[in-house]
This record gives sequence, C-alpha cells and structure tokens, in this order.
Amino acid sequence: MRSIGLDVHKRFAEVAIIEGKGPPVRRRIGTSPAELAAFARTLRADDQVILEATMNTWAIAAALQESGARVVVSNPLRTKAIAEAKVKTDKVDALTLAQLLQADFVAEVWIPDEDTRRLRREVATRAAVVRQRTQVRNRIHSVLHRCLEQAPTTDLFGAVGRKWLDDLALREDERGQVDAALRVHDAIEGEIALVEQRLAKVALADERVERLMTIPGTGAAVALSLVAVIGDVQRFRRPAKLVSYLGLDPRVHQSGDRPARTGSISRAGHAHARSLLIEAARAAVGTPGPLRAFFRRVERRRGTQIALVAVARKLVVLTWHVLSSGARYRLERPTIMHEKRRMLERRVGIPASGRRARPRRGELTIAERKQREFAALFEAEAAYQAEVSIRTSRDAAAANVEATAWPSKGRDARRSSHPLRSALLTGSTASERGGYASGS
Repeated sequence: MRSIGLDVHKRFAEVAIIEGKGPPVRRRIGTSPAELAAFARTLRADDQVILEATMNTWAIAAALQESGARVVVSNPLRTKAIAEAKVKTDKVDALTLAQLLQADFVAEVWIPDEDTRRLRREVATRAAVVRQRTQVRNRIHSVLHRCLEQAPTTDLFGAVGRKWLDDLALREDERGQVDAALRVHDAIEGEIALVEQRLAKVALADERVERLMTIPGTGAAVALSLVAVIGDVQRFRRPAKLVSYLGLDPRVHQSGDRPARTGSISRAGHAHARSLLIEAARAAVGTPGPLRAFFRRVERRRGTQIALVAVARKLVVLTWHVLSSGARYRLERPTIMHEKRRMLERRVGIPASGRRARPRRGELTIAERKQREFAALFEAEAAYQAEVSIRTSRDAAAANVEATAWPSKGRDARRSSHPLRSALLTGSTASERGGYASGS
C-alpha cells in the first residue's frame, strides 16, 4: 500500500509517494481536470492519498476518488508537524503529509457529498451578497450623517425610506454618491432575490430544514446554513460534539494539580453559522418559553451577551436532537410555521391556495390560534422556572447540610451558614456556571 501526500497550490501540487521502507518518490502534477484525471489513473485501489483542506480541495478530492483510492483531507490547523517545521518547502510538506498518513496520525476532515457542497456554495454566495448590500447601505448612512440628515423612519430602505431618499435635497456631489449607491443597492437586491429563490427551492424539498424551522428563532436562512455546515449529523455522537464543531464550547486551561479554568468560547468552525445562531438566539428570547426563562436566568448572573451565547448553544443542542431523532420541536407554533413556509413558497412563485375569508362555525380564527399557542408557551416557561426553583432549593439545602457536617472557619463558614447562600456555589451548579459563561 502506498501513502501519497499532496501539497496543493493553485495550478500545481507537489506529490510525495511512500511505499514500504523505500525512498520516497517525488513528482509535480498540475491541478487542471485533465492532469488530475491522468494522475488518478496511476493510483491503485489500495493507495491512500492525503491533502490539506484549502480552496480547491474538494474538487481535487472528488477527481481522485474516482480512482477508487482512499482520499483523506487533513485539518491544516492541527497538522503541527508542518506548521511548526523549521525547514518548510512544498516538497517537505508533501513528504510530511505522506509520513503522517502512513503512521495513521492525521486529523481527518469529513468530506461532504456533492449536494452538501452545492448547498454550502449557495449559502456562502448569499452571505457574500448580503455583506455587499450592508457595505452599500453603510455608505449611504455615512453620507446622511455627514450632511446632518436624519431619516424619518427606522427602515431607510423600505418604501417610505426610499421615497424620502429620492426626494432628499443634497449638494450635487453628495446627491451623486447617494444615487450611485442606490443603483448598486438595487442591483445587489436583485441578486439576493435570485439566490434566495434557489435556496427556497432547496428548503421546501428538504424535510430537515422544515423540522429545524420549528425551533424558536430559526428561520430558513439559519436552518439552511446549519444543514449545509453539519451535513450528516450522525458523525456527531452527542450534542457536545456539534457544539464544539461550531465553536460555541469554552476554552479549557489546566496544568499540573491546578483546577481547570474555562475561558471564552473557542470560536472554531464556521463563523457565519455561529453569527446566525446568535441572531436566532436574539429572536428566540423575544417570545415566551423555556429559552426565554433560561436567558433571563443567565442574564441576571452573567450579562446579556454571555446569556445570548448560552441560548445559541441551547439552539445547537436542540438542532442535534431534531436532526438525530427526526422529530419536530415539541413547542412548535403551527401558525408561525405556516407563515415561514408561505414565505418560502412566495419566493419560489407558488400561488397561495384558496382560503376562506371567514372561519367556519366553531373553527378558531388565526388570532385565537396564536393566543392558544402563546398560552402553551407561557405554561412551559412557568414549568421551567418551577423546575429550576426546586432544583436550586434542593442544592442549597444539600450544601447547608454539608457545611454543617464539616464546619470550617472564615469566609467559607460564613457563606455556608448564610440562609440566602446561592446554589451556584455548590459543585453541581458551579460546573454549570462555568459552562454557561462560555455558552456551552
């Protein structure tokens, strides 16, 4: 069996081939489709090829997989032998990759299928054009700020705001900048509509997206991004693995006999998906339910930002359970789900089905159905608060018993005997406090 390392560049790749204990064979190949196909024909079925994750990795891996050989993609952030090498050349990097593969000492990256890669590209395209739209809008806001103009509406780019912008009297040069920015803005809006139309078709055809949208705060954009980033959820054995993959787990520092210290979140993984989860958390805590009660409980102790990260972590845990079990969120709101699905259908161009103007006798109106859904959410929030209160009281009582059995002197004794001693000082919830501080 041969172990083959590739150090990939834009137009070529350095190749190092190790077989047994013999000297390595080195060569250089091009990365064009024809040259990759020719190299793939030289591979044997028992060969294993390794390359680091980079811009054109997936296309190269797909071309080499057609030969039947095993293709491994390495995580470059964890390939310390290359990153910290004193002698670092393309040939040395390729040989080091081959040696690590031969020794089975590689941090392997999951290779997504073609549908997942296509969805990732579409999600990345939408994120890019939305960023461009934000930049253009910021330029218009800067012109208005420079001219001491204040918009009469919060949505400057809605119908009322655009009419005000079109009629606004500015100096000739300032007016020209605003008009140019608006033309670019309208062009970008058209591109966003096109990519969202393509994404809406994917969302309507993928039942995973619909199940994720039942989670509070999770719209089509967040659900599609999570599906694209996660891919096959079965590769995550438990929710903590998915939390770590998305960079919402805490950094842990421990050395010697000292206790472990938890820091801020690791911020590893996909930054765009993580930012969407934070926005989803903001929306989720705006409606009643267990997530809002959890947010308020953490916010009182650690502040708003840490509480939002903690809610984002909860959303990831819910995502894992929804995708793994194939079930929907238990506190789903059917009226909101209907609105979310109808929004996707409008983007695709599906006409609305004929609906009755008035409900039949004995049938609830939309307002009444929403009222019942809110009542169920308030009931679930109250149940969560009661459960937390009971658990806190039980932990505080156990801590007081422990303090009485083992009296100590000084500050610890005064804390233990205090009737209002917080349960957060006990062992079980102290670990919980450390986890919530970093959103775990």
